[in-house]
Amino acid sequence: MSLPRLVIAAPASGHGKTTVATGLMAALSRAGHDVSGHKVGPDYIDPGYHALATGKPGRNLDPHLVGEERLVPLLLHGARGADLAIVEGVMGLYDGQIGGEGFASTAHVATVTRTPVVLVVDISHASRSIAALVQGMVAFDPSVRIVGVILNKAGSPRHAGEVVSALESTGLPVLGVLQRDDGIVAPSRHLGLVPAAERDDAAHALDRLAAQIAEKIDLEHLLALARSAPDLEAEPWEASEQISVPSEERPVVAMAGGRAFTFRYAETEELLRAAGCDVVTFDPLTDVALPEGTAGLYLGGGFPEVHAAGLSANAPLRAALRAAVDSGMPTYAECAGLLYLCRSVDGLPMVGALEAEAVMTPRLTLSYRTAIVPADQLTGVAGTRVTGHEFHRTGLVEPVETTPAWLVDGQPHGFGSPTLHASYLHTHWAGHPQMAQRFADAVHAYVPTHLPAETDVSVATRRENVQKRQAQRVPDLTWHGDRELSEGLIDFAVNIHDDVRPEWLDAALRASLDDIGAYPNADAAQHAIAQRHGRRIDEVLPTAGAAEAFGLIARARPWRRPVVVHPQFTEPDVALTAAGHHPEHVLTDPANGFVLDPAQIPDDADLVMIGNPTNPTSVLHPEQSLRRIVRPGRVVVVDEAFMDSVPDERHSLAAITDPGLLVVRSLTKLWSIPGIRAGYVLGSPQLLTELKAHQAPWSVSSVAIAAMIATATPEALAEAAKRTTRIGQHRRVLTDGLTELGIHHVPAAAPYVLAKVGTGAHDRLRAAGYAVRRADTFPGLDDTWVRIAVRRPDTTRKLLATLQIEGPWT
Repeated sequence: MSLPRLVIAAPASGHGKTTVATGLMAALSRAGHDVSGHKVGPDYIDPGYHALATGKPGRNLDPHLVGEERLVPLLLHGARGADLAIVEGVMGLYDGQIGGEGFASTAHVATVTRTPVVLVVDISHASRSIAALVQGMVAFDPSVRIVGVILNKAGSPRHAGEVVSALESTGLPVLGVLQRDDGIVAPSRHLGLVPAAERDDAAHALDRLAAQIAEKIDLEHLLALARSAPDLEAEPWEASEQISVPSEERPVVAMAGGRAFTFRYAETEELLRAAGCDVVTFDPLTDVALPEGTAGLYLGGGFPEVHAAGLSANAPLRAALRAAVDSGMPTYAECAGLLYLCRSVDGLPMVGALEAEAVMTPRLTLSYRTAIVPADQLTGVAGTRVTGHEFHRTGLVEPVETTPAWLVDGQPHGFGSPTLHASYLHTHWAGHPQMAQRFADAVHAYVPTHLPAETDVSVATRRENVQKRQAQRVPDLTWHGDRELSEGLIDFAVNIHDDVRPEWLDAALRASLDDIGAYPNADAAQHAIAQRHGRRIDEVLPTAGAAEAFGLIARARPWRRPVVVHPQFTEPDVALTAAGHHPEHVLTDPANGFVLDPAQIPDDADLVMIGNPTNPTSVLHPEQSLRRIVRPGRVVVVDEAFMDSVPDERHSLAAITDPGLLVVRSLTKLWSIPGIRAGYVLGSPQLLTELKAHQAPWSVSSVAIAAMIATATPEALAEAAKRTTRIGQHRRVLTDGLTELGIHHVPAAAPYVLAKVGTGAHDRLRAAGYAVRRADTFPGLDDTWVRIAVRRPDTTRKLLATLQIEGPWT
């Protein structure tokens, strides 16, 4: 198989491999290439940045974890559909497993995969000596094909020129020079780089890095070297060929995610899905319950010690997890998952399913391991040999002796039983698919024992009754928050950010008035939006706000069975009805926090429209749940009008390219410009062509075009991150206050909160001087609910004081 590819390596750690490799992935992706990112070794954090740069899952290539024979198949699997693969090395080029004579080194992986190598060299402390260093790297192992050099941390052009001149003797081309202050690196802590998922500024920093790499490195020369890689004689790895499906059921495996649990290999989820499991990600920091129907738990690695306070504070989820583990639900926990299941971490209460305490230690444990299963249990039969690695600075204090999960160097390690596996050892299931099979078999066989047998029936009955009751009402779908306002009322009804607009945005809007003498041309906005999301230009359609987008979608096709997931923004219903369609409603259940159950979507629905985060519930649906409803023959529209208010835009589908997916965005809310109808649609060129056929000429005004361009710049993205942080802080004031008052509210991800205050509360608040959004105009809600917009703390506290005085509100 033909696959252009390069390994980005270095003489040692610290030369800038991650910065350069990730920057190259981002720059090449933004130049229109479909890039896959790979990492030599077991590291989880660098692949997170690779995923951010490429829009594809980051992949690992580690012969210790998966076996040398699987390296090429896994490389081809990860690069499926890509036109280029970039492989970031580990440590120095020839550094591998201690005592292994270079086994699992970057050079080893480059040789097995027959991949050309580009060296990144830090030249900050030398000049001509760099040529000797590079020449030594070339001569050390002639089977490793080094094809070029990138110089990093040059002190000046004169300094760089001296190094370039000396390197002429090696015959290797210098592909680029980065100055000492050019590199953008991720902040580090006790285990290395901070994961991309924990950095609010990660996407913005990557945009700046990509621009610098594109300017300083000869990308065309680099691509030519990548195309010189020989064809690979192997077939891509397939999860379905490694595993069997135990039953026709599709039990749910709840997989820990969010900021505290970022360590897991992409192939793990793929194997579980191939084994007939539905994998649903939950966030132990924010979710108060496990996903509905959970029959198995996967608690991977991450930094629970950093987020211990937040994990500890989520007592409802800790209790749910303890009950699940105690019931015998199959549970796999490695490293962070192990800590989370302990009684405490550094004195803060955790789940308590394991009789052990965890504490931070001054010593880093970092090593490849070979482990043996001591007795038949969840992940293997006695005597099974497994390879893995450890990477942690915590330790367990006097754990109660029990059956260990492993024997490592003859010593017991972790906790093991037929239903529970918890240890510090990280394993790659692509290298040991029998572990995935045994876990999946146990999940398929799991029967809940801690709940009454009739619970599932009662839940289903309750949902059915709720839907029937809600279906009897005909809400006013044309009602909008601005209709709540009148003179003298304090505005908690309109979902527009209450901060002042940045001066640069106002300046851009004023300057756009100079263009109103000509018909508007949205090409520049299309280019800016494409660059902002890493999409091709023909995958972007600027619109006169989200409302126009919904109208275009409604008229695009003669939809047979359009479905709108409710409660949510009603404009899609209005647009579909105006186009002559009869949209069907799928109602999410308040009993489980209005979270989408993909199984609710009718199989023959050819159009599905859903908000994320949803208005008015403020629920942020997991990316995996949304992707489960995408299928051939169906168009899924995700309204991300408030996604720019979510830190890191978690669970956004804006970067996902699928022929049946449309993502609608609006600039109105975060940037406080409701009078300017500015939005856009992201999707496949074919779908956008269908939409554009119904778009009126010049529908996007010059002022809206200026707003689109201005809010897509790196400066704007940095300001957006600040606004998002403030929104989260201000929302916490509101939700904490509602909690103290005993007012039930839905866990919120957007700049508004859905609260259940009781019948008549909406009118009582108006009488007290506050405008909140009535909720009974949304299908699936009644007049006991109101939507409260996030405002500044001083304004919010006044509302909370009124709620306290005017209560009770139930």
